[in-house]
Amino acid sequence: MSGSTEFLVLFVVACVAGGMNAVAGGGTILTFPTLLAFGMPSIQANATSTLALLVGILGSLYGYRRHLSAAKPWLKSFAPVSILGGLLGAWLLTCTSERFFDQLVPFLILFATLLFLLNNVFRRLAGIEVVAVGRPSPTAGTLSALVLQFGVAVYGGYFGAGIGILMLATMGLLGLHHIHEMNAIKTVLSSLINVVAAGYFIFAGLVIWPQAIIMTLGATLGYFLGAHLAQKVSQRQVRTLIGFIGISLSLIFFWREFLDGK
Repeated sequence: MSGSTEFLVLFVVACVAGGMNAVAGGGTILTFPTLLAFGMPSIQANATSTLALLVGILGSLYGYRRHLSAAKPWLKSFAPVSILGGLLGAWLLTCTSERFFDQLVPFLILFATLLFLLNNVFRRLAGIEVVAVGRPSPTAGTLSALVLQFGVAVYGGYFGAGIGILMLATMGLLGLHHIHEMNAIKTVLSSLINVVAAGYFIFAGLVIWPQAIIMTLGATLGYFLGAHLAQKVSQRQVRTLIGFIGISLSLIFFWREFLDGK
């Protein structure tokens, strides 16, 4: 396959992945295997994919600009754990085997998707009070969400596929219910995780720059279009789409890790 064809495919795939991340997450599951298919080693492919989708997140932040004010009150608590977790995850990627974590990914995504879809039931069973968006309080739900967010950030720095769904589940623990405001908070926190991870990958010399640049352009367009599309459909439709993406991601990972060629 020619270089121009490769770049065209990477641009289109990154555009779709950017749209997925703007709506619910999971874009890495498209960009990472595509880079592998073109012969890029897995560690470099992960680093390159992380950087490309990071820069593209600016389009998503712009698309959610009307809802970004809802994210501000949560950043004081959730930004530090996101940054520390993302840095730890990036470090783990460069010095540990990926095999065990790869096998854990399908279970994490499936659990998080089901938790998000059933978050109203979960809150009632757990006795977590529904709070207004933008008014955090030091409740048991908040502490649990902080612990989960740190775990999500570690995973995000390590690989990253599905962190949007995991963070939406974390937001559900806090009683947040407005899907667009939850997406805005998710977008800010995921950008922090990916900033520190990408910075570490650049410092370690793992990014392949020609592919990273072309995918950045595609992801930027995809993020912008995806954020606007998500806000033009009903919340029920967005939740349904998030559930579909999450279950699909888990099935893809289950097939890849436990069935494909085995």
